[in-house]
Amino acid sequence: MVPQAELPHARFFGSADQRGRVPVSVVWELTRACDLSCCHCGSRAGRRARAELSSVECLDLVDQLAELGARDIGLIGGEVYLRRDWLEIVRRIRQSGMDCSVQTGGRFFTPATLDAAIEAGVMSIGVSLDGVGQTHDLQRGVPGSFEAALALLRRVAGRPIMASVNTQINRHTMKQLPELLDVLIAAKVSNWQLALTVAMGNAAENDDLLLQPYDLLALFPLLASLHDRAAEHGIVLQPSNNIGYFGPYEEKLRLVGDIAAHWTGCSAGDNVLGIEADGNIKGCPGLSRDYVGGNVRDEPLRLIWDRAERLAFTHRATKSDLWGYCAQCYYAEICMAGCTWTAHSLMGRPGNNPMCHYRALEFARRGKRERLVKVADAPGHAFDYGRHALVVEDMPLSGRTVLS
Repeated sequence: MVPQAELPHARFFGSADQRGRVPVSVVWELTRACDLSCCHCGSRAGRRARAELSSVECLDLVDQLAELGARDIGLIGGEVYLRRDWLEIVRRIRQSGMDCSVQTGGRFFTPATLDAAIEAGVMSIGVSLDGVGQTHDLQRGVPGSFEAALALLRRVAGRPIMASVNTQINRHTMKQLPELLDVLIAAKVSNWQLALTVAMGNAAENDDLLLQPYDLLALFPLLASLHDRAAEHGIVLQPSNNIGYFGPYEEKLRLVGDIAAHWTGCSAGDNVLGIEADGNIKGCPGLSRDYVGGNVRDEPLRLIWDRAERLAFTHRATKSDLWGYCAQCYYAEICMAGCTWTAHSLMGRPGNNPMCHYRALEFARRGKRERLVKVADAPGHAFDYGRHALVVEDMPLSGRTVLS
């Protein structure tokens, strides 16, 4: 371990316990129907989920979200536009005073669909781009999907709506991130949201996609350089909650305007709320069914939010809930093992997250690295996961040069 005198002192970082518990950001899986076949899809989207919420139920849920104090509703799928009533739901969201964004693969997001979305009140559209050209198409399972997504970005340019791109970082996309940034600059994108591919759903069956913990040693210097270049072109690079933590680029990557920021712990169930297509409520949209706190068909959203133990795990967790390396880490009480979604999907329970830059650096300084090995397959349903074990081994000499 690095001597504590050489580390930023933990007392200078804010505590996650200081957060107010209001579902500021809601991510709503409006449908599981999809016109793509992504090899990393955590919900295994394709066909509609059984018993998806009806139009009446969705509109009522919008009212409940507004009453609960939600501010931003992000609609995802599947593909949102495959629900015939999606624009009606958007209008209700905006009429209730909440912001509304849409995430899409863009395959059939036509000019007419874009016009209708703007008219209904959609404020921003996030388009999924996982690499360039064939790299994207292979992951999305449909030839031509990259060009379709790019065409949507070009149509959004100059319209009264913000365009962003979300990208999964994995073994196929990582090497193409600089080239992809060139594409985003040309398309005049405003925000680039990056997340590590998580071993859930379809991705749990495609081990060749997943980064190893030691891959973070090369990834983070790359992200830092991309951050600077993106900023030169007015693009905000936004790392997701599973990109971190407390390495030398932490504050740069989480910079908000001119204000330095840092990871303050998982916000699932504190100011983030996830909704599945059938009305299941979770603290975060990516979490497995282990975290479902209730269903809006069975009880009001307010009661689920206030009373469900499975939504309250983040603000009730303590350092004693951590295990493995994370239990003895210098940043344990602040970080709380990073992203719950990532940790649970890999290790079968939260509290120990090997996908951490600081952790990878600590192992590398001792000439070691951690390697994930799958020991159990996923059962094959939505939001499922397998199980991995961690092997600690000697770092190859070629890997010891990436220590920044």
